[in-house]
Amino acid sequence: MPKVEILMAGAYPEWDMVDLEANYRVHRLWEAADRQELMSRVGKDIRAIATRGELGASAELMAQLPKLEIVSCYGVGTDAIDLSYARANGIRVTNTPDVLTEDVADIAIGLLLATARQVSQADVFVRSGQWGSVAMPLVTRVSGKKVGIAGMGRIGKAIARRAAAFGCEISYFARHDHQDVAYAYEPDLIALAGWADFLIVIVPGGEATIKIINAEVLEALGPNGILINVSRGTTVDEEALIAALQNRTIQAAGLDVFLNEPRIDARFLSLQNAVLQPHHGSGTVETRKAMGQLVRDNLAAHFAGSPLPTPVV
Repeated sequence: MPKVEILMAGAYPEWDMVDLEANYRVHRLWEAADRQELMSRVGKDIRAIATRGELGASAELMAQLPKLEIVSCYGVGTDAIDLSYARANGIRVTNTPDVLTEDVADIAIGLLLATARQVSQADVFVRSGQWGSVAMPLVTRVSGKKVGIAGMGRIGKAIARRAAAFGCEISYFARHDHQDVAYAYEPDLIALAGWADFLIVIVPGGEATIKIINAEVLEALGPNGILINVSRGTTVDEEALIAALQNRTIQAAGLDVFLNEPRIDARFLSLQNAVLQPHHGSGTVETRKAMGQLVRDNLAAHFAGSPLPTPVV
């Protein structure tokens, strides 16, 4: 029996590529010198797309694949996948929730500690030989402070548990009050920012949250406030954020996500009060292996006629 043909939007780790190519006929879209030529040649036979959260699958792409049955996403975010098109055309969509929750929560707290305690600056301070010649500036305590969390899904709850272990007071903003948590619900994001010492953003991407962290929110957070973003680059108004960091109308920001990744706004590079991560919240060996396994499990289940482990559509 011929192998099922799948289109890969971007590379996966080698351990996943080996397994996928052993079980499917894989077409590497990102390596094609002429993508349209590739689509014209193989599009009619493609039954699955394997993609990543930031790459997604557009309606335009899916429309070129008349036999497409499933889009399996390596990542939890599906905002770059046209879910409406998928639903309308009977295309199944899966993602990889839960397996990355703890790592993303870890990096959120890591970025908070790095910004408040100026870990990056302290490293430079030691390496440059300043230690012993001048005093390291005093920094900001994390323990016992007020932490506002924008988003209270799986990752938001994991972040809250970690912040609670630091003795922090926690309030959160979300689309609705979550009855399964004991933290205070604040339906007004500006009010949450005004209350918080630290604001951690973990809302989903998509139209509803574009630039939800705007100039008003940053102004409310104030000159002693710290912003952490581990959600999507689209959730923060970057012009407003850069201005706030340049003018010190907020103290600092820890960022794992940006617009136009990886070609981020060059102004971030010169900001000493920003800690920058290369969208690496889930970037541990353990989590990436679990994510790849879940992608492969969803594909295998679909083509075996079994229930999908983690369906979105």
